[in-house]
Parts: sequence; structure tokens; C-alpha cells
Amino acid sequence: MTHPYTDGLDAGVVRYQCCDDCGAWQPMERHACRSCGGLQLRWRDAAGLATVHAVTEISRAPDEAFRALAPYTLVLATLDEGPRVMGHAEPGVAIGDRVRAGFLRFGEGTLLRFRRE
Repeated sequence: MTHPYTDGLDAGVVRYQCCDDCGAWQPMERHACRSCGGLQLRWRDAAGLATVHAVTEISRAPDEAFRALAPYTLVLATLDEGPRVMGHAEPGVAIGDRVRAGFLRFGEGTLLRFRRE
């Protein structure tokens, strides 16, 4: 099964859902706009620039697959278009840093991985 967000990562873009009626971005996939109730929602490609909102260092991976990456950095980053996404980041990234989306093939999928701008 495919999904517009993960398909975007595989294609090297960060996607987010947006309302064609009022322009509001959606924090999660929806069937109706959170702002106006409109039903004309579509997926858009973000430019990939963001600001780091939160950072955490993971030293103990949650499962065997991620142990090869540990230790690794996870961030919440606010895309310039508005949505906030979670992704991996290069070590040393700090809150407030400007970052650009990058992509890391991992297993059968692609991970979002930010690097400093």
C-alpha cells in the first residue's frame, strides 16, 4: 500500500496536505479541512526548508533495524509552508537552526533526514 507522504520521501520531496478552498495546511491527513470544512484537499510538495523546533538524541534504538543508526538525532522541524514534521538530523543540530530536507534510503523505504542550511 502506498501513501502520498511516504511516496514523496521515496521521490525526494516532503509532502503535506493543503486545502484548495482556503489554503490551510493540514496537520495530519484529513478528509475535510480543519479550517473551513472544505473537501478539496490535495498533497503539495514543500520546498524542504524548515526551522528546528525540538531535538532529541536517541542512543538506544527501538528495534533491531534502527540499531545500525544509533546513536542518532531526531527533530521536530517546522516547514516554511507551516506543517511540523519529524525527521532524522545530522548530529549537533539545535533548536532554531535552519535546515534543509534530505533523504536516506533505509530498508525498503526512505527516511527524512535534515541537514543544516
